[in-house]
Amino acid sequence: MATVTHVKKACTVNPLKMSQPIGAALAFMGLRGAMPLLHGSQGCTSFGLVLFVRHFKEAIPLQTTAMSEVATVLGGYDNVEQAILNIHKRTKPEIIGICSTGVTETKGDDVEGYIRLVRERHPEVADLPLVYVSTPDFKDAFQDGWAKAVTRMVRELVSPPPPGIARDPGRVTVLPGCHMTPGDLDELRTILEDFGLRPSFLPDLAGSLDGHIPEDFTPTTIGGIGVDEVAGLGASSWAIAIGEQMRPAAEALQERAGVPFRLFPRLSGLEAADAFMMFLAEISGRPVPVKYRRQRGQLVDAMLDGHFHIGGRKVAIGAEPDLLADMGGMLHGMGAHITAAVTTTHSPVLAGVETDEVLIGDLEDLERRARERDCDLLITHSHGRQAATRLGIPFFRMGLPLFDRLGAGHLVSVGYRGTRDLIFALSNLVMADAELHHEATPDTWRVVDGDSLKSEGEAA
Repeated sequence: MATVTHVKKACTVNPLKMSQPIGAALAFMGLRGAMPLLHGSQGCTSFGLVLFVRHFKEAIPLQTTAMSEVATVLGGYDNVEQAILNIHKRTKPEIIGICSTGVTETKGDDVEGYIRLVRERHPEVADLPLVYVSTPDFKDAFQDGWAKAVTRMVRELVSPPPPGIARDPGRVTVLPGCHMTPGDLDELRTILEDFGLRPSFLPDLAGSLDGHIPEDFTPTTIGGIGVDEVAGLGASSWAIAIGEQMRPAAEALQERAGVPFRLFPRLSGLEAADAFMMFLAEISGRPVPVKYRRQRGQLVDAMLDGHFHIGGRKVAIGAEPDLLADMGGMLHGMGAHITAAVTTTHSPVLAGVETDEVLIGDLEDLERRARERDCDLLITHSHGRQAATRLGIPFFRMGLPLFDRLGAGHLVSVGYRGTRDLIFALSNLVMADAELHHEATPDTWRVVDGDSLKSEGEAA
């Protein structure tokens, strides 16, 4: 059982953590026709916008209430009102997701009161869904903002089913964590449909940030789950929550609509994928399709091949709690040792990470711990590349942001196929590094025989 230690120092050096507001904003981007709105200064929104554009390489819908120093002191009602009216007039969104920031939370703006007042004064937005979530960036982290936004969506948008209405046995709600890519969601959708189930994802980044080009330009999100579909999630027979961060959202759905849920802490690795497949077979009443039995065999073979390169390796991981637990569990199953682990925020899942201690800190802490413990593989997002260079060890990019590689949104690490490909990617990285630093040449084959150097063949 891992000990969780919060690093105390004067300042953060090379941050690993990203803020709550942009985590919540990304969650709103999984809704169709959505416009996320950060209630704060223009700089807060600009940072999030640049981060998402660099990661996804796509146009990102994100607006701001543009709070100035004076507005912050006097209160932000006018800014919230003007932002809502402008967005409604110019972009015609299906929903506006409003996320607070540190500056407005410090002031104590009553945003929910502002929204009620805007609806009373402007009938044209009376029926427009406006979902507000409190996400001060002086506490918690990216995955907390995501989780709070999804929980708020459930409480605000899902309609309780009428009494006596039978649930649809084939309908399933999936609540994915922020560590899952659009590619992961596409993989899960295929798996669920192969079991005869009809999944609805909340949020659904695979519909909005999977890199497709729409026929017409739209200033809002270009896909995702619709508000009307979210309203009907209460008719689902089951909810599947992926990652401990999604437990509050699953509990909210159960409380509001009576939908039972099953939480999967992770979906990478043989044991995790087996548990997921058996659960789907149970709720669908169907046997596991032959294609997945074959994929399971491929994964076992990949584990046999990859353990020569991954087994025994000392790994340093820096990631959000659920991603850390996901990668750590998969690598532990491959025989690797998680000797350095750093995360961004507290979570119950951290106690189960297969290591002696998890630090809540930054990339400087990760680099120092990796050096002290002689790690030979570093896993974190793109901001860890300089640390890997200084340490002189292979660097595997995982998480958000990934701005120095293409295809971040299409990476898949869930299920049998995703885990298989992840093992191959890690193994190939280690093999390439070995070749780079220990490349075999005729000189490396020579042995000393007396005063002369002879090749092994000649010496024989």
